[in-house]
Amino acid sequence: MNTGPPRRSRQLALLTVLVLAAHFVLLRPTQLTLAPESAPRIARFRTRSIVPAPIAAPSPPVQAAAATAPPEPPKPAVSARPAPAAAPRRVAPAMPAPAAAAAHTQALPASIAALPSAVLHYEVSTQSRGVRVQGTARLDWRQDGERYAARLELTAAGLRPRVQESTGAFSASGLLPERFSDRARSEQATHFDRAGGRVVFSNNQPEAVLRTGMQDRLSVLLQLAMLAAAAPERFTPGTELAIPTATTRDADEWIFRVVGEEELLLPGGSVRAVKLEHLPRKEFDQRIELWLARGQDYAPVRLRLTNPDGGWVDQRWSSTDKG
Repeated sequence: MNTGPPRRSRQLALLTVLVLAAHFVLLRPTQLTLAPESAPRIARFRTRSIVPAPIAAPSPPVQAAAATAPPEPPKPAVSARPAPAAAPRRVAPAMPAPAAAAAHTQALPASIAALPSAVLHYEVSTQSRGVRVQGTARLDWRQDGERYAARLELTAAGLRPRVQESTGAFSASGLLPERFSDRARSEQATHFDRAGGRVVFSNNQPEAVLRTGMQDRLSVLLQLAMLAAAAPERFTPGTELAIPTATTRDADEWIFRVVGEEELLLPGGSVRAVKLEHLPRKEFDQRIELWLARGQDYAPVRLRLTNPDGGWVDQRWSSTDKG
């Protein structure tokens, strides 16, 4: 019966041990929380390792380089310098050419021999992209000593009619064009503003200066005919004639060189004619070959145009309606 107290003491001892064990377990985690102190060190190290990342901000140097790159503007400045230089180069060839050719280029006669009104008919052959087509052309020339009108119409199978017209005044020194038009798909026109001293193009191309004696691409053929009739002795081989001429795009000085006389066998018969040639000076210029018949008041009896791509149109005289 005396065993009660010892049991209680054992129970009390066991309880004491359990309490101490619980305290021990609770105390160990609090010591583990000290380990993170090394973690902050690692964290600080990581932040230091992140600092190098800003070093990747060598992008600023790139920006600096880019900022220095804008000195490329100087390049435009440099290219801008050649530009003005290029402009003179374009003008230079045009200016020296006539000057250099001055020894060979004849001064134009002070007066011309009027080409009588007439209608000239032509047979036409044309070739484009390897396809050859036949057609006809008609040059209607009218003048009354004060005014003139010229109309050249070309028709060929499978092609749209091509019509060029030139109208203006007639003077002792030659033709004074006022309007020139060229129509195929649509019409383009050139206006000669003598009061304003300018040439105006309907297709909004820059205006050109109206020079003395300037012709259009149709009237220039008739002007040459009348110049030859007025002074045939000047149309000797090698002679060059400079005539300011306007197209529907621009105006330039056209140089015609006298090649010499040729005997032509044309649909209208055998004809003795003086051949002139205008060689292209620009990329898209045509080569123009013109034959003026001595026995027909130097009327144009053959006209051959050759395009830069090799295509050509050849008009050969077949008959004339006078008056």
